[in-house]
Amino acid sequence: MGNPHSDMKMQGWLSGERPGITDLALASLAMPEPGKGELLVRVEAAALNFSDLLMIDDSYQLRPPRPFVPGQEVSGTIITAAPGSRNEVGARIASKVLWGGFAEYAIVRDDMAIAVPDGFDAQRAAALPVVYPTAVVALTESTQLQPGETVLVHAAAGGVGLASVQVAKALGARVIATAGSTEKCQTAQSAGADVAINYREAKWVETVRAATDGVGVDVVVDPVGGDIATESLKCLAWEGRHLIVGFSSGKIPALPANRLLLRRASAIGVYWNHDRDAEMMVRVTKRLQAMIESGTVEPLVGGTYPMTGLPEALAALQDRSSVGKLILDIVGAKD
Repeated sequence: MGNPHSDMKMQGWLSGERPGITDLALASLAMPEPGKGELLVRVEAAALNFSDLLMIDDSYQLRPPRPFVPGQEVSGTIITAAPGSRNEVGARIASKVLWGGFAEYAIVRDDMAIAVPDGFDAQRAAALPVVYPTAVVALTESTQLQPGETVLVHAAAGGVGLASVQVAKALGARVIATAGSTEKCQTAQSAGADVAINYREAKWVETVRAATDGVGVDVVVDPVGGDIATESLKCLAWEGRHLIVGFSSGKIPALPANRLLLRRASAIGVYWNHDRDAEMMVRVTKRLQAMIESGTVEPLVGGTYPMTGLPEALAALQDRSSVGKLILDIVGAKD
């Protein structure tokens, strides 16, 4: 379809010919052209994800051709919609995008857009499309968490971790959280965690076992990997489930299969894709929207940066000094 905005320019961040944060540049770019089944969205806010760092470094499973605009999570207002779209011009939405989010305008697939309720600001909305569907997929599709079960959530003050704490509580679970500082433990408890453990100060495996009277946890949500994953198997209860969400530690673990065998436990990968998992994502989106409307999930914005501050925001994400989601304020940069 034609794009009436095609002759306009926009500001956006480019990851150039070389990988790495230092090669990012804020540039004047041509407006993107929406195709069939796509929306053109004026981006108000964009959220950062650890996978942005991996993509910028050419170490993510998805490698866009360079140069490209990074950013995989946006919120904003639809300015162009194809005939037959389920979303209308003027509607406020949030969405995952493959890349292209760190710019004033972005292309969003019509079937990936999440309606943003009235009163929900753009910064919080931008924190919804990646980590919350991941948490819902993990706890309702990869496994089916039951009310009264106990969940151990690692990196519980980060994006996926906080979302998992809130979703697990919404599903009626008891939540034990781990994080790397007293402040982050307090953040996890504010999000609903029943127990929070500073893994830098405590023997967290023993503490988890003690908190479950030696029984162990039914589910582990693990976005960290590395030694944390290996040690987590010691925390599993009989027929427990270890959910592999990611490897923010930078180390892919070699899980000892004997620990799974002796507890009749499972290690389950958590991954989703709108094309392959279209029917599942309809279910997940409905569950998520119900949680949003009921107030049982509430994204925590840990920091907001102006559009010019993307390198600093990525550096904060990289050194794990942040709590909650970091947000790039696109509209604020122009006001």
